Amino acid sequence: MPYELLVGLRYTRSRKRAQGRNRFISFISLVSMFGIALGVAALIVVLSVMNGFQEELRTRILGVASHVQVQSPEGGLMAWQQVADESLRHPAVRAAAPYVQEQGMLSFDEGVRGTLVRGVIPSAEGKVADFGRYMQAGSFDALQAGRFGIVLGRDLAAALRVRLGEKVTLIAPQGLVTPAAVLPRVKQFEVVGIFEAGMYEYDSSLALVHIADAQALYRLGDAVSGVRLKLDDLFAAPRVARELAMTISEPGLVVADWTRSHANFFRAVALEKTMMTLILFLIVAVAAFNIVSTLVMAVQEKYADIAILRTLGASPASIMAIFVLQGSVIGLVGLAAGVAGGLAIAHNLDVVIPALETLTGATLWNKEIYYINELPSQVLWSDVSTIVTVSFVLTLIAALYPSWRASKVNPAEALRYE
Repeated sequence: MPYELLVGLRYTRSRKRAQGRNRFISFISLVSMFGIALGVAALIVVLSVMNGFQEELRTRILGVASHVQVQSPEGGLMAWQQVADESLRHPAVRAAAPYVQEQGMLSFDEGVRGTLVRGVIPSAEGKVADFGRYMQAGSFDALQAGRFGIVLGRDLAAALRVRLGEKVTLIAPQGLVTPAAVLPRVKQFEVVGIFEAGMYEYDSSLALVHIADAQALYRLGDAVSGVRLKLDDLFAAPRVARELAMTISEPGLVVADWTRSHANFFRAVALEKTMMTLILFLIVAVAAFNIVSTLVMAVQEKYADIAILRTLGASPASIMAIFVLQGSVIGLVGLAAGVAGGLAIAHNLDVVIPALETLTGATLWNKEIYYINELPSQVLWSDVSTIVTVSFVLTLIAALYPSWRASKVNPAEALRYE
């Protein structure tokens, strides 16, 4: 092999007989490797969790919400069938379903909870949302006009302590004006199903009823709140929404896509991912620049060796290559350990998190705070390659100055007192 490679690898290895300064240099090298490995592993795990959180959040939100909503600003849309038909003519629209959405209050026994009431047609709603897949008890298709059945989120049902088959009282905020007083509209609904979407926001506050029952309770007649649309490509929602706003003949309608109605969630996740990446790259940079002190000490220790190599004909470029190689080996070993550890943790978070919770006795993942009930992870190889590339470049940059100083050693000066 080239002698630069041979000498560089020899300088990197820690020998059992190394003593004093040599052993200390080897220790600093191990610390630098560990720091790089820790930073790289942390980067991979954090970015995988952020990617998984973003994807899981989007999947669960759009499993209950819709890709695009067409609604009337006045709150009542009479010609909803026409709007649905015109929307379905767009090649990107897969399905359409009308809905009624109002505020309400649910009461059972002594428990009272505010709720968001959504009136739906089960056969049509199943084409734009995934409630059938989220059902934990009962049946989504049990919602029938005139039966006054209701499907509750799991956490909402638990808060009310209500079970399948029991009756809850739904109170509409719009009251009946009588000569004596203003009386609220009240109706009993039978719990025919319980769903769990995995999003605390929906599981704790959403109640589904048949659209005809919602129209009767809220006195909407044949009007609905709007039409929900499902697209072939959810990422095309902004473009499709703009096109539908120009093609729907009904005037004054508001066409909103999921990127607008849930923009705060995804912007927060994207911003947090960016800041966490920057912070963790600083950790990798600090670990990488520990190589500077390692190589500076190595150059000081190997002054005589460098001078002898120069007198034997080694060029300054060769001397520089030896120490760049030493720094690169430290970086590569740290990178390899970090990538292996990071991928192992990222792919086994479902085991790591419960183990840490059992060990510490603390709840590390609270679905009431993080909106979803489990910690997701999605490893993107583009992120891994970026982490490895940037970390290795930082390692090379850190190795350049000490290596350049080594190449400038004057053999006569170094060997004067040898």
